Formats: sequence, C-alpha cells, structure tokens
Amino acid sequence: MRHKILTVDDSKTVRIIVRKAFKAFDCEILEAANGVEGLALAAKESPALILLDVTMPVMDGVEMLAKLKADPALKGIPVMMLTAEGGRDNVLKIAKMGIRDYIVKPFKEETLVEKAGRIVELSSLAQAPTKAKSIFDAATVLVVEDKPAIVQQIQDGLKHTPWKVIGVATQGEACEFIAKTPPDLIVISLSLANEAAFTLFRLLRANPKSKTTPVFGLVVKTETTLQQQALAAGFFAVIAKPIDFIDLEGRMAKAMNLNTSERYFTADGDFTVMQIPESCSPLVIGEISSHMKSQFAAAVDAGRNKAIIDAHQLKGLHMGVIKLLLQAMQTCRELGVRYTLVGNPQIVEECKGFEDTRSWSFQNSLAEAREHLSRAPALAETV
Repeated sequence: MRHKILTVDDSKTVRIIVRKAFKAFDCEILEAANGVEGLALAAKESPALILLDVTMPVMDGVEMLAKLKADPALKGIPVMMLTAEGGRDNVLKIAKMGIRDYIVKPFKEETLVEKAGRIVELSSLAQAPTKAKSIFDAATVLVVEDKPAIVQQIQDGLKHTPWKVIGVATQGEACEFIAKTPPDLIVISLSLANEAAFTLFRLLRANPKSKTTPVFGLVVKTETTLQQQALAAGFFAVIAKPIDFIDLEGRMAKAMNLNTSERYFTADGDFTVMQIPESCSPLVIGEISSHMKSQFAAAVDAGRNKAIIDAHQLKGLHMGVIKLLLQAMQTCRELGVRYTLVGNPQIVEECKGFEDTRSWSFQNSLAEAREHLSRAPALAETV
C-alpha cells in the first residue's frame, strides 16, 4: 500500500532527514520548500500525509494550513506540523486549525516514523508488492456489519467491480474469516456494540496477516465523535452513511494501491482513448490527472501519436472537468500528439457558456473521431 508523503520545509537538511526516515518504507516522499510550492504539490499529487513546517519564507505553514482547510479537495489530507516553536500557545493555535499531530524540532527519525505511522499505514519495503494490481483484478473486501441491509447495499453498490464483498456480523466471525482468507480491505461498522469495532481494529493490527491491511470505518454522517475516534486510532478512512459509492470505490482502489489508469486510458489500434466517466468527482479528476502524462508518453513511445479525449458520457460540465480537459490537450500538444474531442449535445451546449471552452469543437462518436484523426494533416489540432 504505497503512500505519498509531502514534506514542506524550507530547510533542505530537514527534508533530507525526512526522506532518510522513511527510506525503509514503501512510500514516495515529495518535497516543497515553502507553502506556495506545497499547495501546488498537494493539489497535483493528493498525498496521504503532509509534514508541514511552521516558519518558512514566501508562505508559512500556518497560512498554508489555512488554505488547505479552506479547499474542499484538500481539506481531508491529514497534516502533521513540524515546528521549532514548542510553546503551548503556538501549538494550541495550530491545533485548533485541524492538525492530526505535531512534532518539535529537532526530532529523532524513529519518533517521526512512529507518529506518521499512527496516521497512515507504513509498510516495510520487504513487504511491498513487486507489482501494483490493476483496478480490473479480483479483490476480497470484508464488511463487518451487524445490519444485513447495509451489507447488501455495499454488495449492490460494488457489484460492477471484480471485487468480492463478504459480510460478517461479529468480531469473532471476522477473525475466523481473516485466519482462513486474509482480505485485501476491511470495512468495520463503528456502531458495533461495546466498541467492538475498535477492539477488532487492535486485533487486526496485532495479527501479522492483517497488520498492513487497509481498514475503513463505517458510520452515519452525524456521528462525528466516532469518526474522529476512528481516524485517531489509525483507520485508513471513515465512510459516512448514506454511502456515496463512487467515492467509496475510488477510496478503496487507492487504499488497495490498485492501478486505476486502465479505467480511463485504453489503446485502440493507432489511437489512445482517454475516457471521462459520466460523474467526475474531485477524486476521479485527481486519478485521471495523475495518470495522464505517463499514459500519453507511453503511447507515444509505443508509436501511438493520436488521441481521442472522450467526454460523451459526461453528464455535466464544471470547472474541474474544464481544467482536466485543458490539461489533457496541453499534454498532447507538448508530446506532439494529435487529438480530438468527443462530446454529447449537452456538453457541446454547456461549452458555449464558458470563455475557455466556447471555441472547442467535438466529434459525435468514437468512430467519427477516428475518421477525423485519420484524415487530419500532421500535427493538426481540433481545438
């Protein structure tokens, strides 16, 4: 389960120490020297954890933290503050803004790793998988929930995936199942009687077979205390009921370290097709964006220099989608890839209402797009 950890600190020495501290673990360390760079990297890479210095030039840590918490797409990223200012008043001020933990410099590497390990699951490189699994591979999801209707909802909501969802009602049944068939991901109802969810979580972390398995908590949206308690205990994520299954699927794929690129990018003869799904949440946009450059570059390397950006399934246009499409077109131009857009009548009409999109032209189908690119002159662009 590979995580991205972003360290934002103007001290190169501190950044080196952070990189060295996590060298033995299966994680990618991203670096920024100030809050401006940190915000840009956070938006681009969606890290699992941000290690944020307080005192920096250009934009300090407190200002960056405030901007993170004000951004709906970034506010959920856990933040640990690194500060040389260990005074009680300063720490309390920062804590009220919504941080998961803090550490006072200078610090020991093992202390940093121990605190970070309470927030994200750190897997030893010795345990790391040699190859990431695809979103189309089979996986087992264990749901520990004493309400059969909720288990059925999850099974129905994920039935289009290749994942097998197994429901059990008690802690004992869960332990018995895990002993026989360790699942790829576990969802536990936080509403189980006698705090059984937290007892089970501790047992899972003490069991070598499930020590690094991502665990989600499940609870009604209004139970904020239970949500905070679960995140503090080390649950990978908390899912609120009623369940948003698009969000759940994306978060599960991320937790299981599944390669999601095949969902959005496919090879079709001489063409690369980038598929925009009908519902484009910030998580989906982030996924597509993270794969885009590498997928188009790999296509060029394989001899495919024509791309179809297919938005015909899209139900509506918003700024996130517009930025994504602009990024795709810019990437194609940088790589010398000829491209065209496929849309539907609603998207074509909505494009007329935005200055950035009103000049865009669309093909009506994939077949039309293939024909258009096949007869288009070299390096021609359609928008």
